[in-house]
Parts: sequence; C-alpha cells; structure tokens
Amino acid sequence: MRGKYSYIWPTIIAAALALGIFVGGKLHFDDTPEKLFSTNSKKDKLNRLIDYIDYEYVDEIDTDSIVDVTVNQILEKLDPHSVYIPKNEMERVSENMKGDFVGIGINFYAYNDTIAVIKTIPDGPSDIKGIKAGDRILMAGGDTLFGKSLRNDAIVQKLKGEEGSTVNLKVYRKEEDKTFNVNVKRDIIPIKSVEAYYMLTNDLGYIKVNRFAETTFKEFKKALKDLKKQGATKLALDLRDNPGGYLGVAEQMADEFLEDGKLILFTKNKKGKIDKTFATSKGTFEDKQVYVLINERSASASEIVAGALQDNDIGTIVGRRSFGKGLVQREMALGDGSAVRLTVSRYYTPTGRSIQKTYANGTKDYYKKFTERYHSGELVSVDSIKVADSLKFTTPKGKVVYGGGGIIPDVFVPIGTNEEEAVKSMDSYGWLSYFIFEHLDADRKKYKEYSVEDFVKNFRVDDILFQEFVDYSLSRSLKMDFYAHENSIKTYLKAALAEQLFGANLHAKIKSVEDTMLQEVIELDSPLVKQGEEEQIQGQN
Repeated sequence: MRGKYSYIWPTIIAAALALGIFVGGKLHFDDTPEKLFSTNSKKDKLNRLIDYIDYEYVDEIDTDSIVDVTVNQILEKLDPHSVYIPKNEMERVSENMKGDFVGIGINFYAYNDTIAVIKTIPDGPSDIKGIKAGDRILMAGGDTLFGKSLRNDAIVQKLKGEEGSTVNLKVYRKEEDKTFNVNVKRDIIPIKSVEAYYMLTNDLGYIKVNRFAETTFKEFKKALKDLKKQGATKLALDLRDNPGGYLGVAEQMADEFLEDGKLILFTKNKKGKIDKTFATSKGTFEDKQVYVLINERSASASEIVAGALQDNDIGTIVGRRSFGKGLVQREMALGDGSAVRLTVSRYYTPTGRSIQKTYANGTKDYYKKFTERYHSGELVSVDSIKVADSLKFTTPKGKVVYGGGGIIPDVFVPIGTNEEEAVKSMDSYGWLSYFIFEHLDADRKKYKEYSVEDFVKNFRVDDILFQEFVDYSLSRSLKMDFYAHENSIKTYLKAALAEQLFGANLHAKIKSVEDTMLQEVIELDSPLVKQGEEEQIQGQN
C-alpha cells in the first residue's frame, strides 16, 4: 500500500487543471512573482506553462494535445476508472449512455466498398420508406457513400443529422436490379440496452441487459411486462459482459425485486458522508424467483444489482466472479466540450462489503490481475477463487459472502474450452453475422416463405451451408477444429440467420441451447432439482 498522502499531489493537480486550464483565462505577463506562489499557485503554474508554450516556444505546438496527455497521466495516478473524455469522443459516449441518436434507422456493413443494409430498425425512418435488407445506399444528400477511402465514422456522420431533417438517398436493390431515390426523414433512433428477451420455459422469462443507460430501466420494464403477459412468474436476468453505467438505473432495477425498505446499497465519499438507498414499494417482481447471470466482465452497475439481491437473500446469482468495480464516478464538464469522469465515492453492498479490487500498484497491474484469472484456474473452478477471511460478511439468512474483488456467485458455472469460447466469439464479434449476410445476399428469396414458427421448428442448417462456412473461415485464416464443434456451429449459424431475418429475440432464443450457463439456470429451476434440495434440507433437520 502507498503512504497516507501519496494521492494528494495528483488530486490537487487534477483540480488545478479543471479549474485553471479549462476554465481560467490567459496569462498576464506582468503578474508579480509572488502571485505564482499564492494560494492558487499550482493552478497558476499550469496556466503559465501552457501559455509559455503557446506564446514563446520555438516551434508550433498543439497545446490541446499536450493538455489531453497531461490530464490522462494525472487521472491514471488516481484510479483506473477516473477517465478523460476528449471533445471528439463526447458525442459518441453521450449517445451511448443516453440511449438514442438521430439518424435514418439502419444497421449496415461497409461491404465490398458499398454501404449494404443488414436490416432496418422496425418502424424506423428507413423501414417506413420501404428500404430493405440487402439494399445498397450509394449516395446521401448528394454525397457519395461508396469507395475504399470512406470510413465507418464518416458514413455515420453523413447519415445522421437534425431530428426532422430530410436526406435524399440513392439506393440500389440487388434482388430487383434497380436503382431508385427516396427521401428519408431523420428521427430519434434507440440504442437498445435490453438486447433481447423471451420465454426460456413456460414460466421462466429471460432478459439480456448489455449496459445501464438512461433508457435501460424503461426498456427493462417493457420487457418484463411483456414476459409477464406471456406467463413469466420467474426471471433470468442476464448481466454477463455488462460493464455498468448509471448508478441510479441499477438502483431502480434492484428495486423491482426488493421489498419496501430493504437496503440496496450505500456510498461513502472522502469526507465520510454516507448516503443510503432503500427499496421502495414500486417493485413489480417482488417475492418471485430471479436468477442473475454474471461473469468476469460484469462490472459496476451489474455488480450493484447482483450484490443487492445476494445480500438480501433474494434469488440466485449464477456464473463466475464479477469484475470487481466498487467506485462511483461523476461526469464533470471541462468547458471546451471535453469532460472528466472522476471517482467521487465508493459503494458498498447491503452487508457492508466493498467489492472493489485493489489498484494500489497502478492501472497496468490492476488490469493484469484481471487477465490472470484466465491462468489461475478460477474461471474453471470455484475453489481457485482467492478470498480473504477478513473480508467475510454474512447475509440476514446466514449465507457467507466476500468483499474485495467482485461478486462470487451462489452457483458457479465454469468457462468453456478455448474452442468452445472461440465458437461463441465468432457469434459475439460478428464473424458469423458477416458470413450469413453474404449467404442471404446471394439469394434472399428462398427464405421469404418462412414464418418465425416455421423457421424455428423446421429450418435446419444443412451440411452444404456448414461446409461453406468452414471454407469461408479457412480462406480468411481462421483455423480451428470446425468438425468437432459442428452441431454448435450449426446452431449459431441458424441463430445468425434468425437475427437478420426476424430480430434479436429469436437470435438469442435459438442459441440458448448452446449456452451452458442458461442451461444451468433451467436445470436449477426444474421441479426435480428443487424437490431434491428440499428433501436434502429436511434430511439435515
């Protein structure tokens, strides 16, 4: 551990930058030397340094870039989660957390130097105007959208614009071999944080949440309402790979499952001020079984939800130990369009545990410890998870839980083999999706007759399509034992087809049969398993 005062200097510098460089004025060359060492001497020193470089340095220097580097280096000295967001990244970051943007409502590939529509957003601007999957957008507002030199971010900027503004698109439809023009009015396009939801069994619903943005709770409530209409009396809440987001949204979600008055979490700042958050009477899924799925990439707000339920003896946490982020950030504008997300407090689960792992040895060591989980064996065996007795806590019903580095699940599910995980990665990183787009693009007509029900029940990925995928992968230097995982790959190929034909919910539902963690949840929820657990408890009594 570092000394008691080891972080005072970078904290003062961070404050000086925020108040001085980005808010303060220009250098006055007639200032007296005494002012440099006044109460605001550190702020003034940094102001003067930047101004000296601006006005006196022999070469032209981009002082904005110097400031960016300086801010990043200062924040790295504080903790791994205090970060600087440059002006040119603020729009993207803000849109992602706001949960929407203004555009024309398409998902696309830059395919063979052309913008190819994968699918349109249902009821979005392009969908309403009749744009279809497979269409090529050649021009937008007179600007050419094809060619090797056009980057994805440049394409997006040409398609985005003011809400209500109209853009004229020139479109080529391959299956009809025709080109046409269409005017599309830009509108607000949601960025979904509820990735998918469907019924796992007759009474067990499933919701996948990929982050905690402004719109997440509203999306979650809609999904939950729809599932309850379909008969869901239990829920599998999938927070795997969810890096977190807004604290308040996580509190709202936890409130759905906790009785009025139950502690959700508390935070503590540098002055020792404690703020507690309690559940309200608004919860609509209290006294019902909930399974929360987490893994090593579930962090922050995901851990708040899992920790709140685990510490209140609600539901079952399933999966692998979560990331271990127990710090709360606040976004603060720096006056020039950039911002800093500064850690302002720590949060604690209801039993009083902090799940923040140590960062005493710096950011590099912090993330190295995360990757070490892959080598230590803890991803394949719960017995390999290192815990400290000094960080042991007990829930109201006597369950032992630990702080100091993530939420340890109630039911452990090991990670798959390297090749099993490689198959999953082909799905999550878009490899399968790109192949399926090419497959559909060759002949979309043969899939037109499929309804959702017919596709689920009767469509099978045949050996010809499977072999095409193997050849496609090998030609692009992706090597693995494809034939050892043939059934799994065929399932994922069917799921990728379902996504482009019918949407994300069917994609998630089809591939669930290959999801060992979800299959564990279904088994845990089966009447036979529950009966065996009850008989075991009775035998112990």
